[in-house]
Amino acid sequence: MKEPLRRAGAFQRRNGLDLPILLAPMAGACAPSVSIAIANAGSMGACGALLMKPGEISAWASEVRAASNGNFQMNLWIPDPPPHRDADHEARVRAFLAQWGPDIPAEAGDATPPNFADQCQALLDIKPPVVSSVMGLYPAEFVAEMKRRGIQWFATITTLAEARAAAAAGADAVIAQGMEAGGHRGAFEAQNAERRLVGLFSLLPAVADAVKIPVLAAGGIADARGVVAALALGASAVLIGTGFLRCPEAKISSAWADALARTAPEDTIITRAFSGRAGRSIATDYVRAASATDAPAPAPYPVQRGLTAAMRADAAKNGDLRRMQAWAGQSAALAQSIPAADLIRQIWAEARAMLE
Repeated sequence: MKEPLRRAGAFQRRNGLDLPILLAPMAGACAPSVSIAIANAGSMGACGALLMKPGEISAWASEVRAASNGNFQMNLWIPDPPPHRDADHEARVRAFLAQWGPDIPAEAGDATPPNFADQCQALLDIKPPVVSSVMGLYPAEFVAEMKRRGIQWFATITTLAEARAAAAAGADAVIAQGMEAGGHRGAFEAQNAERRLVGLFSLLPAVADAVKIPVLAAGGIADARGVVAALALGASAVLIGTGFLRCPEAKISSAWADALARTAPEDTIITRAFSGRAGRSIATDYVRAASATDAPAPAPYPVQRGLTAAMRADAAKNGDLRRMQAWAGQSAALAQSIPAADLIRQIWAEARAMLE
């Protein structure tokens, strides 16, 4: 297994890492504390900045830099085209959601994410080592400015065609996200998120054979066995998301964290019921009800996110897993409730022993 270690070692040297296991960026679950722990353990933290305004992005980066070596990536969604709005359909969705939480005012669907251009400028201003993308590719002018400032671009892809497009657009690495991954699917086109469900261990070798830049593996990796398999199939490093959520530094709801420990692979489901964009969640009562044939189809992103905001907030406040937005990858039960630094070092020590 010399080649996987050589490949991983080259990636580590390029990025100032002691081990090739990175924290995956998870919007809404990226407490600075977990990135601080991961960075100080010799790896790279991450922030899913989708819902963060420029001041919040700057504050997150400052907190992590103040308590660590500052090795982290910042991640943004590439915006979808404006959604098609259907007032009658949204009324049916609101009526359905009223069965699960507070009444939803009609204007709830008007909620929009922060301004993308302003977020991009914030990333340039803070100059993280890595900026990553999901749901598409950054505009060429932004890519050029990142490169001018010495910022690397890691592009999340879910298909071979997306990987080739990212490499052609100037990505420094691609993150191959398998369908096993928790949270939102990174498909460039929203309508393809469920149509093109490619497992990581089919996607990974195909991408590694097709592009000349490093390939990082994400989705369903939560222990040393997954790391070894990914490196053997052509990855230069791996990203772990769900596998770190039970660590105390992640600071997620105890109801969510406890549920991960008992979530079998088949207990997760890809759903649009929370945001309107496809993502993998624990199959909670709400998610199952929302996928029933008599339930209204979710509104498009970000309308559905706005419509479900009150329910999600009420569920989080009350620790009610039935209605909670509980993202989870298919290997959720492998997550451990130990400090993040101990976990990442343990996983790499076991993986390296297997590879050697």
